[in-house]
Amino acid sequence: MALDLRQLRYFVAVAEEGHITRAAERLGMQQPPLSQQIKALEGQLGLLLFRRKARGVELTESGQVLLEEARAILARLEQAERATLRTARGEQGKLHVGIAPTAPFHPFVPGVIRAFRQAYPNVEVMLDECLSRQAVQGLKEARLDAAFVRAELTDAELTLHRLFEEPMVVALPAGHALAQRAGAEPRPLSDFAQDSFIAFARVEGPGMFDATLAACLRAGFTPRLGQEAPRITSTLGLVAAGLGVAIVPASISRIAMDGVAYCELAPAERPSVPLHLATRRGVASTTLRNFADLVRRTARQTLEDVAAGIRAFQ
Repeated sequence: MALDLRQLRYFVAVAEEGHITRAAERLGMQQPPLSQQIKALEGQLGLLLFRRKARGVELTESGQVLLEEARAILARLEQAERATLRTARGEQGKLHVGIAPTAPFHPFVPGVIRAFRQAYPNVEVMLDECLSRQAVQGLKEARLDAAFVRAELTDAELTLHRLFEEPMVVALPAGHALAQRAGAEPRPLSDFAQDSFIAFARVEGPGMFDATLAACLRAGFTPRLGQEAPRITSTLGLVAAGLGVAIVPASISRIAMDGVAYCELAPAERPSVPLHLATRRGVASTTLRNFADLVRRTARQTLEDVAAGIRAFQ
């Protein structure tokens, strides 16, 4: 017959108090029922756990062994209860997050992940750099719980939480004719109509490519496409080598690379690229709901702060 957890708790209380009456007071029960429970436990095991003394009880050798094991069992049970409750509240567990290669350079993304880790220190957050198509596959296969993406996803299995739009700038070779004037004033995008445009992750991460193509068409020209680069760092490397220009999110200008200059675009032709949080449709874990809620709240607050700053400036 398996040991009763209630009897183990009774046994530990008596062992620690060394006195059945004091143990009964600690447990909030009468002494006779407690004595009966201890006798029942000894009868079940077929051995004595306590030696009775004039002013209390003391453990036998077998009782000492059971006390160590009982404490370990009860501690493990309490740990399991706490872990279960923390998981139910989303305070413990794992979170797998995909991140578009250009997203970490915007202060919002590392900032919101840092805020989540501070709010939920017992949640293990694992980050995976991935392009849009990889993110979609990872979400569908449940290898990712959420993903920061640049593309406008229309997959019926996913939910797209729209966060904000980020303006874009032109990354151009430092030797480019317009590089000397890049910091002076914004330039119309049409000034780059004769340049070769480096296509960033055209197939696997179409968000950036689609934004570039749409911006050029609005500016009145079809971009001359040059080499394709799989990552933003390789894109800038090709720019530095003089192989073309690239339209990139403004936050990328934080990257100081030899041979690369950045040029702001005129407001009328300034393209933007979105940043979204993608998740699977359907039932989500509490951990994921906590994360998505924090991301959306932070994005709204960021937009409100920007709007307030613009109003103050005006």
